[in-house]
Amino acid sequence: MIQVTDKAKDRLVALRAEEGRTPEHNIRVSVKGGGCSGLMYDLGFDDKINPADQVFEDKGIKILVDKKSLLYLLGTTLDFTDGLNGKGFQFINPNASRTCGCGESFAV
Repeated sequence: MIQVTDKAKDRLVALRAEEGRTPEHNIRVSVKGGGCSGLMYDLGFDDKINPADQVFEDKGIKILVDKKSLLYLLGTTLDFTDGLNGKGFQFINPNASRTCGCGESFAV
């Protein structure tokens, strides 16, 4: 399961509206190779649910995850920060053995 904090939920709802997307546009979270730690998070809107997708819902936000990425993302919390050190989505991933300073890549 992937959880969403209240701040992340509010920002995702606002972004969906700002971009003119409908409620049928869900959040797709995946893991790809790259970044300074070896793996990178990818986050975006998607209005298609693939047959192999796992679908999670938290706080009214549907999250789509492909099977390969699911292994890396189980137990992850999606948060949003707008503090002095930067603004953006943050993944709190218990599976990551290390993360880079920007928080956008990780290793297991």
